Amino acid sequence: MSTQGAALGPGGPGLRVLLLIALIAAVIGGMYAWRSQPEPEPLAPPAPLSGSPLSAPVSASHPQSTPAVELTVHVTGMVRRPGVVTLPGGSRVTDAIRAAGGVRKGKALGPLNLARKVVDGEQIVVGSPGPGVVAAPAPADPAATVIDLNTATPEQLEQLPGVGEVLARRIVEYRDGNGGFRSVEQLREVSGIGDRKYAEMREKVRV
Repeated sequence: MSTQGAALGPGGPGLRVLLLIALIAAVIGGMYAWRSQPEPEPLAPPAPLSGSPLSAPVSASHPQSTPAVELTVHVTGMVRRPGVVTLPGGSRVTDAIRAAGGVRKGKALGPLNLARKVVDGEQIVVGSPGPGVVAAPAPADPAATVIDLNTATPEQLEQLPGVGEVLARRIVEYRDGNGGFRSVEQLREVSGIGDRKYAEMREKVRV
């Protein structure tokens, strides 16, 4: 056996060197293969669905505003433009009357609380008498009314043809001073009532 064969034989120093070199090469190759493996990338979060509440970002500094409340009320009675009006929430009766054009000239509001808050769907009647208030009767047509001389007021007597404030007061004074009228003809005894005026009045009075 030659010297080179002995060195590479089992247990020879040459064989050990070769094995050591092979081991080192295997370790280096393994480290290179491990480092060359691709690193897993983290998955991106799924995109929100269209129309989802999460798809619209909500800004903490700009909260969503709530829609304004509207009230619908019916204003009728002594106003210029009676009808249905729309008012913002928190409105008062005075706001409803103003929205209906205000109160008609020369008309009274009636027992309305102008400071009361209105309620959606209610009806506000302007000029209506409240509980316990008796509405004044409509003035009678002087041409069709027969007046009782013993119960008529001076204002009612002024409805007679040719009778003014002064003559009406004289008729009342005569009635009070003579215990009332016993007949229509007694009107002739009142100062200021002549034949012509009496003829115009006699069909419109009674006792």
